This record gives sequence, C-alpha cells and structure tokens, in this order.
Amino acid sequence: MDDDKSILERATDAVSSAASATATAAKTAVKKVKKAATKAAKKVTPAKAKKAKKAGKKASAKKSSKKAGKKPAKKVAKKKKKAKR
Repeated sequence: MDDDKSILERATDAVSSAASATATAAKTAVKKVKKAATKAAKKVTPAKAKKAKKAGKKASAKKSSKKAGKKPAKKVAKKKKKAKR
C-alpha cells in the first residue's frame, strides 16, 4: 500500500474506475442488443413488405415531383391575371 495516497483518494479512484467500467459495459451491451434487434427485424419482415415500402417511397417521390411542377404553373397564371389588370 502506498502511503502517498489517502484512503479517501483510493476509494474515490476505485469508485470512479468502477463507474467508467460499468458505463463501457452498458454501451457495448446496447450495441449488441441493437444489432440483434435489426437482424431479427430483417428475418421477421417478409420480402413483400420490403417491396411495398420501396414502392410507396417511389410513389410519394413521383407525387412530390408532380406537385412541384404544378406550383410554378399556378404562380404564372396569377402573374398573367395581375398583368391584365
């Protein structure tokens, strides 16, 4: 035992090192659980559901592009009406 450090300092060091070890262990456990959950989700979801999701995304992208095309046309029509007045 070193006489340089007091009992309080030694106890504080031990507690802080234990806390940091616990934190790192918890982080690794969370990572492992997340990986396992994603693997299980991939196995559980059928391939058809995945295709449906992709199709839904494509459809929404098409709709948004159509809406984007319509907005300027409306603005142009309004400008023409104002110009006539």
